[in-house]
Amino acid sequence: MKQGSRLLVVTLVLGLLLGACSPLSRVAERVSTTVDRLAERVAERDTQRVTVSEPQAVQQPPTQAPPAQVPASGELAALQGTLSQIYDKVNPSVVNIQVAALAQFEGNQIPVQQGLGSGFVWDTAGHIVTNNHVVAGAEEIQVTFADGLSVSGEVVGRDVNSDLAVVRVDLPADQLQPVQMADSTQLKVGQLAIAIGNPFGLEGTMTMGIISALGRSLPVESGFQGGAFYRIPDVIQTDAPINPGNSGGVLVNDLGQVIGVTAAIESPTGSNAGIGFAIPSAIVQKVVPALIEDGSFQYPWLGISGRDLTEDLAVAAGLEPTQRGALVVEVTPGSPADEAGIQPSDQETDVNGQTVPTGGDVIIAINGQPVDEFDDLVSYLISSTEVGQTITLTMIRDGETIDVPVTLQARPAGEEQAQVPERTLSGQAWMGITAGTLTPSIAQEMGLPEGQTGILVQTTTQGGPADEAGLQADDVITAVDGQPVESFEELVAELVKFEPGQTVSVSVLRNGEPLEVEITLGERPASLP
Repeated sequence: MKQGSRLLVVTLVLGLLLGACSPLSRVAERVSTTVDRLAERVAERDTQRVTVSEPQAVQQPPTQAPPAQVPASGELAALQGTLSQIYDKVNPSVVNIQVAALAQFEGNQIPVQQGLGSGFVWDTAGHIVTNNHVVAGAEEIQVTFADGLSVSGEVVGRDVNSDLAVVRVDLPADQLQPVQMADSTQLKVGQLAIAIGNPFGLEGTMTMGIISALGRSLPVESGFQGGAFYRIPDVIQTDAPINPGNSGGVLVNDLGQVIGVTAAIESPTGSNAGIGFAIPSAIVQKVVPALIEDGSFQYPWLGISGRDLTEDLAVAAGLEPTQRGALVVEVTPGSPADEAGIQPSDQETDVNGQTVPTGGDVIIAINGQPVDEFDDLVSYLISSTEVGQTITLTMIRDGETIDVPVTLQARPAGEEQAQVPERTLSGQAWMGITAGTLTPSIAQEMGLPEGQTGILVQTTTQGGPADEAGLQADDVITAVDGQPVESFEELVAELVKFEPGQTVSVSVLRNGEPLEVEITLGERPASLP
């Protein structure tokens, strides 16, 4: 390589080294595909020059790397070293969580494994953070640490609406290594994202990607107001591979600090498809201390439901097409919004062939912060307000902009019966479904007779015994081989009587009509949570 080309590559690499802002972030920034490609082009250009004008260069040993490739190799080695450091720092804080229910069998209570998840050490007092959906309905919890130590745990607090829970284990402080938390409000798309957890029960698995998007919202089923769906705001999207079993694990940055709790994936197959979601650390840091202290978290409550003000809705409401905000559709009677006089939609308009609500207040700011869509309002309420605080909503009403003060209350307690906990049937004989006990409120919503009991099928495992037999989501199982089952625990107790390969007749209600489904039970795959 000629002197000028060598100076070009060295200058670029030194520029990256000197421009870094922290020891570990330096490495992430230096691993740039642009620099690699430039180095390759420089090497290719110089090789061509050497071949034409300097044939003596051919006498160099064939194993000797071109000088331009040395910095790139150094960058790769540095990245690998950094990832190893992150793993060594974080993995001791990540735990495997096994949950089980107790089923009655021949007069005895036996623990039946329901699933696996992940969690992480919050403090030296023994508090472990995980997802609510990992421990919901669990009667026994086993927490296994990276060094193989396994201890029992108990739930001290759960929050459905953030999908967070805290489990406590009884261990000395010197055996607990808490994580370090980062500020998720400072994240940017494209930054390094590393997931550590237990996908499919494989403990201590680390995967890497980037932050793919910010400000997503994640729906969770809430006990609030009859089981309505609530959306977690400001959720982090990542392409770092996340699979079943990662739930409750960590998503960390290039300093090994937790930026989010891995919670869900978007996938047609149920496994990684490059779209994963993590609950941001800003929410975690607000909710978890309350769960430890009180066992629950009080959400500031406004008492409205609404939707984004789109261009079509703005025109239908007589506003400028570019106007954005949150259209108030409903106001809960007796809520803070109701007491403040906020007005819901009072008419319906045909927009592109659809009848949509119009005529309500349009919220365009909260405490001076712009509200361009409904999620902006939800996000601000969670991140920046407290119960009892008086906020100012800036709204458009009848074409006029007004400010309305509203004193927030605590969100009413949830109706636990409105929830259908998701549970994975397991054991030697495997059916391959997730299900929950049918509650009276869910039975009523499905149009079933009053007092109907059974097990509501949530999902069937693709290619599993139930799937192959034609069992469907929303089927209600009422009996197994003629034996009535009224709860999830009773269904488990019946299944443990069978061996893999045996065929059982399952009585179900489908759209209110009874039918029999013959299912040949399989052997539970070792990889299933």
